[in-house]
Parts: sequence; structure tokens; C-alpha cells
Amino acid sequence: MIRPYDPAMYPLPQIRRAVPSDVTAIVAIEKESFIDPWEPAVFLEAFTFFPSTYFVAVCDGAIAGFIVGGLENTGENIYGHLCNFGVSASYRRMGIGRLLLWRLEHQFMVELATAVQLEVRVSNTNAQKFYRRLGYRDVFRIDDYYFNGEDALVMMKEFRF
Repeated sequence: MIRPYDPAMYPLPQIRRAVPSDVTAIVAIEKESFIDPWEPAVFLEAFTFFPSTYFVAVCDGAIAGFIVGGLENTGENIYGHLCNFGVSASYRRMGIGRLLLWRLEHQFMVELATAVQLEVRVSNTNAQKFYRRLGYRDVFRIDDYYFNGEDALVMMKEFRF
């Protein structure tokens, strides 16, 4: 069951499109969150490729989290692809990740995507549970997806219109 966001318990973050000056804070969150973080140049390059689907959450003037997604047009369907997503350790378990993901999904729908997919480490069971609670389902595994040889689980959520 998804609990509603409780603003009395946590301050409501501002979700806005990311700007290049956010990259330093985004990279800091990335480094504390992942064993194989993206380089700063990749986050800067994302502004070129994903200008409408790159968001940050701001709490008390600080970047608390980020999400980057892209659109893939197969010629028959448009799919959203969650590329990268992180919340600062000091802001986790406050609903910020859920709000970022909902904002990205909303943008995907506005841009006519019919579904969204992502890859997650098979060892990251907490993230898998988070995504399942929000309507994602397991689709398949990709062997040796990550630099250390770990497999990825591909998860997908279809949008109902």
C-alpha cells in the first residue's frame, strides 16, 4: 500500500527541471548512492539529450534528489526510460523519491509514452521493492550489465489512459 505524502511530517520539496548549476549537488548524491557513479560530464550531457525529463527535488534550498529519464521511440510506441535516480542519504524515506518518480512519469505521459522501463541491480532489493510498490513489474534480466559483472533486472510500468 502506498502511503500518502504527509507534509506535516516532512517538508514538501519543490520538484523542478534541473539546470547545469545543479550538477555539483547531483554528482555528490550520485557518489553517495552508487558504486559506479556517472561522471559529471554525463550529467551535463544529459541536458542536451533529456531537457524535458531531468528533474531535481529541492528541500530547504538544497538539492535533495534527482531523476533523469529519456524517451525512446520504436516507431510503434514511445517508451520512457528511467536512466538515473538518486536521493541524498539525509533525505531518504521522506517520500522525495516517490515524488520525483511521479513527476518523471507524468512528463513521460505528457510526451505520449505508453510505458516506462528501468534497470536495477539484482542485489538492490530495496529499490526493487520501492518500484514494485509504485506499479512496476519484473520483465527480464540482463546478464553482466554492470561494470562489476552484476546482472540487471529490467522493470516496467505501463500507463493506463
